[in-house]
Amino acid sequence: MPEQSRVIAGRYELTAPIKRGGMGEVWRGYDTVLDRDIAVKLIRPQIVASDEDREELVGRFRREARVTAKVEHPGVPAVYDAAFDGTTDQLFIVMQLVHGVSVSDVLAEQGAVSAAWAASIGAQICSVLSYAHAVPIVHRDLKPGNVMIARGGVVKVLDFGIAALLRNDVTKLTSTGRVVGTKPYMSPEQIRNLPVTPQTDLYALGCLLHEMLSGQRAFDAEDEIALMYQHLEEQPRPLRELDPRIPGELEQLVFDLLAKHPADRPENAWVVYDRLSPLLPAIDRTSPDGEQPDGVIPDPTRPYRRPAAPRPRPADRPEAPVPASSVHRVDNAQIEEALAAAESLIDEERFTQASDLLSELLPGASSTFGAESAAVVDLRVRVAAALFLGGDYRRAAPEFDALAVSVAKLDGPDSEEVLDYRRQAVVCRIALGESARALAELESILSAYERVRSDGREYLELRLSLARLRLGVGQDQLAHQELRELSRDARDRLGGTDELTLEIAALLARLQNESDD
Repeated sequence: MPEQSRVIAGRYELTAPIKRGGMGEVWRGYDTVLDRDIAVKLIRPQIVASDEDREELVGRFRREARVTAKVEHPGVPAVYDAAFDGTTDQLFIVMQLVHGVSVSDVLAEQGAVSAAWAASIGAQICSVLSYAHAVPIVHRDLKPGNVMIARGGVVKVLDFGIAALLRNDVTKLTSTGRVVGTKPYMSPEQIRNLPVTPQTDLYALGCLLHEMLSGQRAFDAEDEIALMYQHLEEQPRPLRELDPRIPGELEQLVFDLLAKHPADRPENAWVVYDRLSPLLPAIDRTSPDGEQPDGVIPDPTRPYRRPAAPRPRPADRPEAPVPASSVHRVDNAQIEEALAAAESLIDEERFTQASDLLSELLPGASSTFGAESAAVVDLRVRVAAALFLGGDYRRAAPEFDALAVSVAKLDGPDSEEVLDYRRQAVVCRIALGESARALAELESILSAYERVRSDGREYLELRLSLARLRLGVGQDQLAHQELRELSRDARDRLGGTDELTLEIAALLARLQNESDD
C-alpha cells in the first residue's frame, strides 16, 4: 500500500504528512469509522535505548494520553484515540485536526505583532494553562511552533503530554540524556534538570511574549552552551529599548515571567491572565465579523471582542454534605466487592473510574462503620492512591492530608503511616507548583523523621528531595550546604558506590561546575 494511503489500527487513513521530527511525525488523516478529518501523531518506540525502556514508554504513553485527554478546553485539540499499532510498530495519538497558522509562521512572515495581538495570544494561552495546570499537566515545551491561531482567532496549544511522555529521566532518549525542550524557550530549572512546575510553562510564555512583541528572541546566542548560560544568568534586553511603543506593563510582565527562580515568577496562569486583561480589546459586537479568506492570518483579538475567559479560579471550599436520606448503608461484602472491582480497574489503568467507584461507597460505609473505622480509612487510602496514580494531584493532596489527620488520632503524629501520607501530599503539591507549601511541609516531615526514623535510607532520600526543592525555589546556598552534609552522611551510611550516594555526588558536581562557570 502506498505511504500516502496507509492505515493505522484498521481505521485511521493517513492522507498527507504535516511535519516530521526526530521523535516521529504528524499526518493529516481520515477516520473511516466516524467519517471525519483528523490529525495523527506517530511516535517511534525505537527512540528509546532498550526493549525494557520501550515497554515503559508504551505504558507511559497510554497514561499521558489519558491525562492529556482530561484537559477539556477549546484551546487544546481534542484527543480521540491513543494506542500502539503492532503492524507498524508505532505509538499513535489521534487528535482534532486544527486549521490555522502557527505563531512561528506569523513571526517568520511579518515579525513582531501588535501589543493587542500579543496580549490576546498570551491571555488565551493562560486560559489553556489554567485548565492544564489544574489537572495538573505541565507542557514543558511551549514555543511558537506549538501555538496555532485557528479559525475565528482561537489560540490552540499543541503537544500537551508529549514532552512529559518523552522526558529523559524515563525514556533515556539519547546516550547523553538530553533534556526535552527547545533551548530558546527552556527554563533555568529544565536546563539544570530540576523538577518542572506550572511556573516552567510561565517562563516559556515570557520568552514567547518577548518574541511576539519585539520580533527578537529573549535569548539568542547561536552556541547552545552560551544560550543555556543566558537563560541561567543573564537578563533579556528590556522590551521598550527595542520598541518604545510597547506598554510598560507588558514589559514588566515579561520581565517577571523570565525570573530565574520559579518562586519569583507570577504565582500561576490566572495571575498572568489578570495582568494581561487591561490590554485586551473591549467587547465590540458591532465590528465586522465575516469569515476570513484562506491565506489570511486569523485575528486573535476576536475571542475578546466576542468574549472568552479562563477556567474559574479554584477555591478551597468544603464539599456539600450528602443528605442523610440519600445515604445507603453498606456491608463488608459490598466493600470487598468494590475493592476487588477497583483493583481490576487500577490494573487496567482506569484510575478515574476506580476512584469514583470507591468514593461513591464512602458515605454509606461511614454511616455503617464510622468515619474513623479501619474499613473506611482503608477505602479512603484506596481513593487517594487511585487519584494519585491517575495524576489527579489536586484531589489527591487533600485526601492524603485528611488521612494523615485521621491516622494520627489513632497511632500518633510520628507513625510510619502518617508520615507516608504527608509525604504523598508533598509530592502532589510539588506537581501542582505549590512549592512554598511543599517546602514547609517537607521541612516539618524531616523534623519528624529526625525524631523517629533518621537511621534509614528513606531519611536520606527525603533530604535529597528537600535540597532539590530548595534549588527550585532559589534557596541555592542553603541547598548546597545541605547537599554537602548529605553527601558525607550517605557515604558513611551507604558506602561510596551506592546509587543514592552517587546521585547526590553527581548533583553536587554539576552545581559546582555551574558556579565555576
